[in-house]
Amino acid sequence: MTTDSAPAGGSRKPSIYDVADRAGVSHMTVSRVLNGHPNIRASTRDKVMTAIDEMHYTRSSIARALATNRAMRIGVIIDNPGFYGPNSVLRAIEVAARQNGYAVSSFSVGEADGRRVDAGVVELVTQGVDALCVIAPRASSLDLLRQQAISVPTLVVKEEPDAQMHTASVDQRAGATAAVRHLIDLGHRTILHIAGPPDWFDAKARTEAWQAALEAEGLPVVPPLIGDWSSDSGYAFGRELELGDATAVFVANDQMALGLMHGLAERGIRVPDDVSVVGFDDVPDARHYQPPLTTVRQHFALLGEVVIGELVAAIEGEETGERELIQPELRVRSSTAAPRA
Repeated sequence: MTTDSAPAGGSRKPSIYDVADRAGVSHMTVSRVLNGHPNIRASTRDKVMTAIDEMHYTRSSIARALATNRAMRIGVIIDNPGFYGPNSVLRAIEVAARQNGYAVSSFSVGEADGRRVDAGVVELVTQGVDALCVIAPRASSLDLLRQQAISVPTLVVKEEPDAQMHTASVDQRAGATAAVRHLIDLGHRTILHIAGPPDWFDAKARTEAWQAALEAEGLPVVPPLIGDWSSDSGYAFGRELELGDATAVFVANDQMALGLMHGLAERGIRVPDDVSVVGFDDVPDARHYQPPLTTVRQHFALLGEVVIGELVAAIEGEETGERELIQPELRVRSSTAAPRA
C-alpha cells in the first residue's frame, strides 16, 4: 500500500516525475523551475515548490538548487577516456560529486574525432554547469582552454600549479621516482624508459622524474622511446627493442607494459630473469599479468574527492588556497628482480 506523499515502493526517493505529478505539471516544467527559467508563471512555480516541500526534498540536490540558484552540476572535459587513467579519474569524480549532491556532465575530446576542448567548454557552459574540470589535459588542449572566457570555477587535473586555474593531481614525479629508485636499489644501472606522448602533462612529468633519478645516481640516460599509451605500442617495442646493456625498463603505463612483456616473451626474453619491467597506474589486471606487474598505484578515489572538494569550495566562494598532491604507492610484484651477474 502506498501513500500520497511517497511513490510506489516506499523506500525509493521521489523523482522529478513524482514532483511533476504532485504539482500537476509536466516534468519539463519542474526542470524549468529548478533551472530558474524566467518564463514560468508565479502560480506554477509556487505549485512546484509546494510539491517539493510536501515530498520532503529539503535535503535533496533539487532543494539545494532552488535555495542557491545553482544547477548542482559539474562539467567534465576528458581527453581520450578509453585509457584506464583518465577513465578512472572520471568515475572517481562522478562518485565524489554524487556524495556532495552534484551531477556530472562529461564531454570527450580527442584527435580521432576532432572534438576539441574549446568546443567542450562551450557545450558544457551552455548547458549550465556550476564548475568545470579538465581530465588528462595535453599542452595543446590547455592552450585552447586558456583562450576561453570561462565564467565558472575551473580545475585542471595536472601536477603543476597554474596561475589561472585550480589544479589537483596524484604526484606523478613521486610515483615515477619511486619506480626508478626501486630498480636502482635492486642493482640495475641502465634503465630504459617507454614514455607516453610528450604533449601529455603526466607523460612529461614521469619522463622528467625518470631522468632526474638516473642523473642523481650518475647513471646513463638513454633517450626515451615514445609510445601512445596503448598495449599495441608496447608490444611493438617488445618485438624490436635492442636492450644492449639495459637490464630494466620503466614504462609510463601498465597497458604499454603489458604489450612490452608480450613482445619480449615472443623473442624468448624473460621477465624478470633477463629484464625487469615496472609500469604505472596499477590497473586491476596488473597483478594477473605474466609475471604479475610491479607498478605505481594512483589513488583515483581520493583524487576524485579532492577535485570535487576544491570545486565545491570555489563554487561557494570558500577558496582554500591549498594545493594537495596525492601520494602514489609502489606495488612490488614479480616483474622486477635483481639483475643477473
